[in-house]
Amino acid sequence: MVDFSRVLAGPLATMTLADLGADVVKVERPGSGDDTRRWGPPFLGEDAAYFLSLNRNKRSVVLDLSTAGGRGAARDLAIRADVVVENFRPGLMTTFGLDYASLASLHPSLVYCSLVAFSEDGEGAAKPGYDIIVQALSGLMSFTGHPGREPTKVGVALLDVIAGLYAANGIQAALLDRARTGRGRKVTVSLFEASLAAMVNQAANYLLGGDIPGPMGNEHPNIVPYQLFESADRPFILAAGNDKLFRLTCEVIGRLELAGDPRFATNDVRVSNRSDLIPLLQDAFRARPADEWLLALERAGVPCAPVRRLDEVFASPEGRAMVQDVRDPARGALRLVADPIRLSGGLLPVRRPPPLLGEHTDQVMTESETESPR
Repeated sequence: MVDFSRVLAGPLATMTLADLGADVVKVERPGSGDDTRRWGPPFLGEDAAYFLSLNRNKRSVVLDLSTAGGRGAARDLAIRADVVVENFRPGLMTTFGLDYASLASLHPSLVYCSLVAFSEDGEGAAKPGYDIIVQALSGLMSFTGHPGREPTKVGVALLDVIAGLYAANGIQAALLDRARTGRGRKVTVSLFEASLAAMVNQAANYLLGGDIPGPMGNEHPNIVPYQLFESADRPFILAAGNDKLFRLTCEVIGRLELAGDPRFATNDVRVSNRSDLIPLLQDAFRARPADEWLLALERAGVPCAPVRRLDEVFASPEGRAMVQDVRDPARGALRLVADPIRLSGGLLPVRRPPPLLGEHTDQVMTESETESPR
């Protein structure tokens, strides 16, 4: 797999496939490489933690695509590959002679994945594709945050992550199709379109019900009570996702009469009457510390959770289980979050630490010289 992508969505897609066993060759520009190598602090050696989080199990090759020699070397790599991935501005790969049509004419079984911001042609092709831009334009920020406050982005570039996972899935589907037909495919994933697909119930609430969502803080548009509550000392999350769980919640707080109140007896009426119900629950929860409520709710079988910081998360048994210690001769030991896919119960192995810039250029190019074109 030859990976011309950079920043987040493309590198996440190719890292996912690298974790599953693909030999990913990451093509980077001379001097600076992937933008995320400089997106810090924190840094380990020359590279930012941001870059290290997205590029394990890859080899790095430096090629200058502004030169004929660099473009020729890139073309040679591509026509020997099973998959090419890129997320340049639409049209730029055509100027390099590395677009799907050019490569497929030489390599008909090639699977080629383009990640774009909005579209490959038309007005949307010129728009920038940074995650925060799409969070704004997709509507996500309009219903994230608290009522009466400024629109709020999600605390991680979640739309890039979602687009990257769609891309990895599309690439695997194209490879399965190629195994049956012998033909390659072009896979295109738009960050904007992936974002709309990720709106799930919020998009359906509008398309099917005409509801335009606004910011609701930590409340849920379709389930009540399913939100953050304050206790005597700190906040916690309660997720009473059905009528049985609501009744159990009422038993825990000693207000069983609320479960029989016609205003609150079923979820649909609780949604309609949330402004009456939530203050009653909030008053009850303020009477005791969070740990007492969490213990009582867990014993009753009601889903609930404390709001943890990352240090608390990675100190927990489930958090520790997702940390892999990666041996890196250049940077020392790296602690990275593991791929969440488990095969037969085990974590996927890390075969290579994130590469240094251009670390494998000589190795990969020598391989290319000794292999025959497809």
